[in-house]
Amino acid sequence: MEHLSTRELPRLSWIDTLYSNFNYNTDGYEGDTAEDRKSQDGSETMPFIDESPTMSPHLCAQGQDGEAVSPTPPEGGDTEKGLEMKKLVLSGFLASEEIYINQLEALLLPMKPLKATATTSKPVLTMEQIDTIFFMIQDIFEIHKEFYDALSPNIQQWDEKVTVGHLFQKLASQLGVYKAFVDNYKMAVETAEKCSQANSQFQKISENLKVKGPKESKDCTTSATMEALLYKPIDRVTRSTLVLHDLLKHTPKDHPDFPLLQDALRISQNFLSSINEEIDPRRTAVTTPKGEVRQLVKDGFLVEVSEGTRKLRHVFLFTDLLLCAKMKKTAVGKHQQYECKWYIPLADLSFQTLDDSDSLPHVQTLPEHEIEEMKIKISIIKSDIQKEKKAQKGQSRNVDRLRKKMNEQESCLLLHSPTIPFRIHNKHGKSYLFLLSSDYERSEWRESIQKLQKKDLQACVLSSVELQVLTGSCFKLRTVHNIPVTSNKDDEESPGLYGFLHVIVHKATGFKESANLYCTLEVDSFGYFVSKAKTRVFRDTTEPQWNEEFEIELEGSQCLRILCYEKCYDKTKLNKDDNEIVDKIMGKGQVQLDPQTVQSKNWHMDVIEMNGIKVEFSMKFTSRDLSLKRTPSKKQSGVFGVKISVVTKRERSKVPYIVRQCIEEVEKRGIDEVGIYRISGVATDIQALKAAFDANTKDILMMLSDMDINAIAGTLKLYFRELPEPLLTDRLYPAFMEGIALSDPAAKENCMMHLLRSLPDPNLITFLTLLEHLKRVAEKEPVNKMSLHNLATVFGPTLLRPSESESSKAHITLASDIWSHDVMAQVQVLLYYLQHPPISFAELKKNTLYFSTDV
Repeated sequence: MEHLSTRELPRLSWIDTLYSNFNYNTDGYEGDTAEDRKSQDGSETMPFIDESPTMSPHLCAQGQDGEAVSPTPPEGGDTEKGLEMKKLVLSGFLASEEIYINQLEALLLPMKPLKATATTSKPVLTMEQIDTIFFMIQDIFEIHKEFYDALSPNIQQWDEKVTVGHLFQKLASQLGVYKAFVDNYKMAVETAEKCSQANSQFQKISENLKVKGPKESKDCTTSATMEALLYKPIDRVTRSTLVLHDLLKHTPKDHPDFPLLQDALRISQNFLSSINEEIDPRRTAVTTPKGEVRQLVKDGFLVEVSEGTRKLRHVFLFTDLLLCAKMKKTAVGKHQQYECKWYIPLADLSFQTLDDSDSLPHVQTLPEHEIEEMKIKISIIKSDIQKEKKAQKGQSRNVDRLRKKMNEQESCLLLHSPTIPFRIHNKHGKSYLFLLSSDYERSEWRESIQKLQKKDLQACVLSSVELQVLTGSCFKLRTVHNIPVTSNKDDEESPGLYGFLHVIVHKATGFKESANLYCTLEVDSFGYFVSKAKTRVFRDTTEPQWNEEFEIELEGSQCLRILCYEKCYDKTKLNKDDNEIVDKIMGKGQVQLDPQTVQSKNWHMDVIEMNGIKVEFSMKFTSRDLSLKRTPSKKQSGVFGVKISVVTKRERSKVPYIVRQCIEEVEKRGIDEVGIYRISGVATDIQALKAAFDANTKDILMMLSDMDINAIAGTLKLYFRELPEPLLTDRLYPAFMEGIALSDPAAKENCMMHLLRSLPDPNLITFLTLLEHLKRVAEKEPVNKMSLHNLATVFGPTLLRPSESESSKAHITLASDIWSHDVMAQVQVLLYYLQHPPISFAELKKNTLYFSTDV
């Protein structure tokens, strides 16, 4: 299917008509017959829903480079004019809604009599055929009738206080019905066509459906074919999305409608994107010299391992081949061009099996701490850019310089962060290795290629001229224009969320056979995705009900992904290769983390649909400053939020019982667990353990042995996080910050050891116990993927972050300052002790050294 722009697609000129003078009641598909919807080769195509607001030249302004500019709401004196325009937009849209409802009603009119005859001896259609042709039409009709009835009185009684955003938000929230309609559309049209050919009675009905005109024009009806009317819902979401753009353009930012319309637009655009990912994209076809039509299906930036080094490539998947290209360096002002590195015909392409992993090339990897340091540098530069902009010095040079610096750091991070291998093999030649950051992307690429390979493909060899033409067309055809770094985003784009996202994974439905099922949760961070949580495996079921809550740390995140897997228990397939996931993906999906929706105090329930599977989940967000508050306990009877000295004195122990038991359990059965202490445990399990330890329940040991190991690890982290003051104390915090900054190794050693000796005994003994435990965890890094630096990143801020009174002195003003100098130093302090030779409590106390500075 070709995806043509407005200029290349005359038949879509209705959109221009639609938007000139806000004439939304123009019905633009009168001449849009089945013939018009044929592709260049004459074959029937699946409808492509255009999600681009730039299709209408009247809708968006254009920047100097011709790119669309987001609609800007009116300011100041334009508010009154803006609201009048908003009323015009709504009036036109209401008129088009009336026409749309009449069209749906015309479609539904023959359905009842057809159903009545289906049960007789001479049916016109079978019940199954009726259900296929009219699938979801009744539901869509009811949704729009309700919307129309609610919107109409608002426009009749229009004033500046009228709100309609909630109506559009509700309409957008019901888009799942359209998803089901689109999935069935092709089948509905084919069934209607076959039934028309087989039954003259139905043919007469389907070729002459009567559509009522608007209320004003009484007795005015028009005729339409069933096929033309079945196409109407395909167009409707696009039209609603375009209208939302215009409504936002004419709605002041402080109007109650603005956030609601923004949310409705976000949902609609996400819906359109998801639909378009699932149907063959209509891209401009490339015609080869032999006259073959080749279309672009998917493209994106991937990291290729070439001769042991990582290279950023732009990969293009066409209908018959996969092409790997790199951007050529060109002189200033000249058009950018791609250079082909290699291509494989899909007929010759296969995915290497795990057994081939012996021949894996050595992959260059950066130490974990360098990756973390890059993140910190990026966050500091982001903060500097914001400060420069606020200063309003007009010195854009500084901002440009900082942006360039940030782009370098982000590009480097993007190049070195992916670790999941994606191998591609040419049956008649070489093998190639890409590294991806997520199993989600790997699955998407694999599925797209396998879908194309189901067709009868012929192997092809391109001549140098053909290859040159194809590579030359990549610049025009590409859908992904920039590498996903912040410096390539507009200033208006959301910086993402910083803090903690609480997610409850409720259940999944839609599985055809029983299986051992679990879900993983991923969020984006610094341009790539990171796995953050995993549900327990629900054994041998078609309807897993997890109801598990997770707390996920966000670092500028904008998207949550959920992947559903079938667990593989075949031990011969396990651990064949680092980062290779052998469990089978049953489904995957994602949702945008919209600050307006997520940041309310209430839980927000949502459903992700994936390959016929539905996963139900709820989420809510806690901002960074709220989540970092230490919460001292008002009662002194429990252990959480109670001073460590009070707990050890009460227990007559040197180390709190909770710390000893959690460490023992993790070392017994969690030390080989991938991502131990990094992967979130189930929040409800953690809360149950917290309550049990607080109440000193007798069956704690039994609970621990039954509980998921990530929940036990999470309970230990929570204990330290909820201490009324950090384990390394508020009093010594400034000295720790100064000590870790010392350059001279001897001075640093002297200072850091003296600081440990200055800690109260319960704090020191507990810290040393935890330190040795974390070192034992890191010894298993080849298996659990947790290095000393990983563990320092997880525990450093928890053990050092000052309590409320201290932190308020140096309040974090920017959300992105999560990776500030302070956090970096907190990680470095713990890392220093983790990398230090074993520290004995007795030796430490005995050896006073020569350090007399009072702390």
